[in-house]
Amino acid sequence: MTLPAGFRVELDRHTRVLDGGRALLGGFPTRLLRLTPRARRLLAGRTLTVRDAASALLVDRLLDTGMAHPVADSLPAPPDPRYTVVVPVRDRPRQLDRLLRSIGTDTSVIVVDDASRRPAAVAAVAAGHGARLVALAANTGPAGARNAGLRLVTTPYVVFADSDIVLDPETVPTLLRHFADPLVALAAPRVTGLPAPATTWIERYENARSSLDLGAHPAPVRPGTPVSWASSACLVARVDALAEGFDERLRVGEDVDLCWRLIAEGRRVRYEPVVRAAHEHRVRVGDWLLRKAVYGTGAQPLARRHPAYIAPAVFAPWSTAFAAALLVQRRWSVPAAGAILGVVTLRIARKLDGTRHPYRLAARLTANGALGTLAQTSALLTRHWWPLTAVGCTVSRRLRRAAAVAALADIALEYRRDGIPLDPLRYGLARRLDDLAYGAGVWFSALKGRSTVALRPRVTR
Repeated sequence: MTLPAGFRVELDRHTRVLDGGRALLGGFPTRLLRLTPRARRLLAGRTLTVRDAASALLVDRLLDTGMAHPVADSLPAPPDPRYTVVVPVRDRPRQLDRLLRSIGTDTSVIVVDDASRRPAAVAAVAAGHGARLVALAANTGPAGARNAGLRLVTTPYVVFADSDIVLDPETVPTLLRHFADPLVALAAPRVTGLPAPATTWIERYENARSSLDLGAHPAPVRPGTPVSWASSACLVARVDALAEGFDERLRVGEDVDLCWRLIAEGRRVRYEPVVRAAHEHRVRVGDWLLRKAVYGTGAQPLARRHPAYIAPAVFAPWSTAFAAALLVQRRWSVPAAGAILGVVTLRIARKLDGTRHPYRLAARLTANGALGTLAQTSALLTRHWWPLTAVGCTVSRRLRRAAAVAALADIALEYRRDGIPLDPLRYGLARRLDDLAYGAGVWFSALKGRSTVALRPRVTR
């Protein structure tokens, strides 16, 4: 399967064009791609368009490495763009009515009532919008409800939309363009808060730091990368790629599992933040904390299915040594950490041999790697391993110091980046509560499953 003529991509914002176009440096993990003279001529500034087999091969390689992303509005629409919207719902008639109004009456919609306590209200809303209603006798969970609707879909594409979102008119048509790539099985928009003014401080925090919001930059969805999953709050899928659909044994994390299964099969999943789906975030502290903890409980079931993908942090051998040297907080810690970075810089520079300024590039890459290591270590201390951190802080002054630095630095850096309309104190409190709730869910699932797979970092070259 090849990319069609006219398929255009743009280099990722982190991809560097080196030596007048003779090489590209970027992707995740970072790699150097040397271009032949013919390949150089295909690159127009920071964009590249498929014109023949050679350009299709290069574009395909850039997509695989994460060095470039499709320019959604320039991609051709699919020859048969018909789609069906499947909406799993349990009660929530008000939210369902709002979603169906945003979809309109010209689209095929299947509403799957997952054993509502007041089914008449859901049925009335579905009938009022001309949607097909499927009523389940027993509650199966979101995965089972989506699959019940999927089995009735006869169009080439399906849109899974939760009842508590609102769809923009351009969201689905834009995402459908990604299927010009024959390997794309799923495409997901950015999930943001509803445009209405936030009513609580938790809602303001969630509008900036929602677990469902995967950021402002396009990305391939791949485990172990900055965008490692896509939320089923809103997904567009190629029906013939889904087989049996979601794993109905999962009550949480079923969307992560689906993404990872498709990727393991050689399919692509795209995240496209140019278009959005607005989500009704939780506004009460108790509901919000419970939802964060529930997200964490998906870790162990996912670890059983995807043990290579679920690690809370991924370190290279050098970054493990770098983090350990700093955490022990001895007199030799900083010199030892500096020596590690120096050796890594020299090794990377040798791999960049033949490019201009290899040591300058290597130093920058090493510095980025060091910052990433510190961020992951901070997350382990304050999020995934916080019960161990709490116990350790009762007996270790060094651990108390490391935990305090990690927690405060994280708040300071993220608060500045997010630009959230919330004072630093409440932002910091919400940030730490977020981590505590999610981490508690992870530990609960690990203890219930009698396994530490979901808690163990992965060291890889």
